[in-house]
Formats: sequence, structure tokens, C-alpha cells
Amino acid sequence: MPFYKNENRIFQNSHEDRSDYFMTKHPIQIFFMAIRPKTLWASFCPVMIGTAMAYGDGVHHWPSAFVALAGAMLIQMGTNLANDYFDYKRGTDTQDRIGPVRVTQAGLIRPMTMIILIILIFLLAGLASLYLIQRAGWPITTIAILSIISGLLYTAGPFPLGYIGLGEIFVLIFFGPVAVGGTYYVQSLEINPAVIIAGLAPGFFSVAILTVNNLRDLEGDKRSGKKTLAVRFGQNFAMTEYFFAVIIAGLIPVGIHALTESYPYSLLGVLTILFTFPAICTVLTKSDGPALNDVLAYTGKLLFFYTLLFSVGWLL
Repeated sequence: MPFYKNENRIFQNSHEDRSDYFMTKHPIQIFFMAIRPKTLWASFCPVMIGTAMAYGDGVHHWPSAFVALAGAMLIQMGTNLANDYFDYKRGTDTQDRIGPVRVTQAGLIRPMTMIILIILIFLLAGLASLYLIQRAGWPITTIAILSIISGLLYTAGPFPLGYIGLGEIFVLIFFGPVAVGGTYYVQSLEINPAVIIAGLAPGFFSVAILTVNNLRDLEGDKRSGKKTLAVRFGQNFAMTEYFFAVIIAGLIPVGIHALTESYPYSLLGVLTILFTFPAICTVLTKSDGPALNDVLAYTGKLLFFYTLLFSVGWLL
């Protein structure tokens, strides 16, 4: 019997009950549902890591750090809104989905209103980028343009990245080395290999988050023609992908320490691996929506926990 668990309430066999409940929400609450705040760790954490590394290296610049954070989170919000809208337009999101409610499909935000919100959020991201471009020049121009375009093309266009199995590559690159390296660069106006390697950790955690999402939506994606890696290669592949993504992410500090032979306390980040096993066990043994929704939220917390340990260790 399918059921949905949202805000401590269970909806059994009734899409109408679910929609009626969310219809009572204030527009601001609905907007926050649309931007998926629980996923925003994926943009917050790379900026935090890049800033911690810049501060530890004595090259930090607080105004740039705050603007980079705003820009990164706005781009992710815009991407989430675009995902909500274009999945609705393509028929991927239906009333039978087992994940968190999608506001366009549920009729909580009109399609034209969602388009306006997407444009507004990406414009704000572009405005934030102008300050960083003025400070750091063409590298940030390139990053800003590619990030915004990729955020749209994740679910839009004739060959959307998320529909042809390139979603993991997108999040690994843009929520990993690009975000961490870009944050470090706008503060220091220089870059080094350690920063790029450090970016792989949040990148792989973001891959893990996406993998759980795709594993949960496997059957629905098959029906709609969304060819994620989970659809292309099957459930077992997705389970294995999640395992390696969180383990590799937790081991990144070992590679950084081997390269730099310094910042030994950054190895604290490796402790995150100890806390991945409950999530790994759930992914390997359960395939129901509510369990995987819990793993998705837990993996976001793992990303934050890793970021905290690594950043504090880098500063010690």
C-alpha cells in the first residue's frame, strides 16, 4: 500500500488528501518546498570548504566568500525550480511519485509562475556573479555562465543531462571541484591542486544524494523515459554507486594529506565513513520510497558533518 510521509503526516492511498493538505500552505511555505531546502547542503558545503581552506592558507576574503555562497545557493535553487517545472512538462512527475511533493505537478504553483521564479532566481545568481567577476575576472565569468546554463539544461532542452545519464557527472563537477575551487579562487586569486582534490569530497557526496533520488524513482523514471544511470544499469548498479560514492568522499582527506604533507587534522574528515554504514545498509536492503527518502536526507547530513570535520581540521 503506497504511502507518503511529509511533515510527520502520512497519506495513504489518497493523492487528493495529499494535495488538499499542501493547498493549505502559505505561498512562502510552498516556495520553500519548491527550492528543496534539505538539498541545499550541496551548494552550502563546497563554499564552506573552499572558504575554510582559504582562511587556513591566509588568503581569505570575507565579502567574496559571502557573495560566492549566495551565488552558489541561488544557482542550486534555480536548478531545483527548473527541475520541478521541466519534470512536470515532460510527464516525469505524476501523482504516483513516492518522493517529496513537486509543486508544479501538484498544482501548488502555476507553470507560468514557476517560469517567472526560475528566471528571477537565475537573474539574482547572475547579479551575485557580477561582483565576483569584477574581482576575479574571466575564470569566474566562465564558471558562472556554465553553472547557470548547466542548471537549466539538467532537465531542459532536447538533451537534458538528467535524462541521458549525465546527472552524476554534472553534480560531481559543479558541486565539487568547481564550487570549492571557485570559492577559493575568488578569495585568493590563485588555485592549487589540493583545493581541486578537496572539491571531490562534496562532489561525491552530491553524487550519492542523486543516486538515492534516482534509486527511489527508478520505476517512475523507466515509465517516463528518463534514462538515469539507475535506469540504464539497474538497481544493483545504483546501490554499488552509492556505496563507492560515500566511501570515496570520506577518503579524500587522505589524498590531500599525501599530496601536501601538511594539515594533518584535516584527516578528521575520514571519520565520516563510520557514519555512512547505516545509510549503506538501508540502500542495500530496502527499496521502498520512505526508507530511501530518509537516506537522502541523512546523506545531506553526512555531507555537512564531513564538511564540518574537514574544515575544522584544516584550520587547526
